[in-house]
Amino acid sequence: MHLIQLLLPLFDNDGHPFPQTIYLQVRDELAEHFGGITTYVRSPAEGLWKEGKTSTVRDEIVIYEVMAKELDRSWWKEFRERLELLFRQESLVVRASHIDIL
Repeated sequence: MHLIQLLLPLFDNDGHPFPQTIYLQVRDELAEHFGGITTYVRSPAEGLWKEGKTSTVRDEIVIYEVMAKELDRSWWKEFRERLELLFRQESLVVRASHIDIL
């Protein structure tokens, strides 16, 4: 079993919030495709990373999770690329972990 996490930004690169309809669209598509979804949206997570040696970038994100028996890398690559366009990002983090259901 695989746990796939999507880290989605709350704001565009100019600091404007994305409309809620975008998150609902992504949520509904994932729920339909995988049969369920978990969303972490109440308390946004904070991401920090370095750009260059002196600049630190801060981002508020929400996390969407789905579980899948098989990891279809080509489907996820296409989906991530669509999300990057939708959220106007150079890259978005979509990560997968192998998990055991206990």
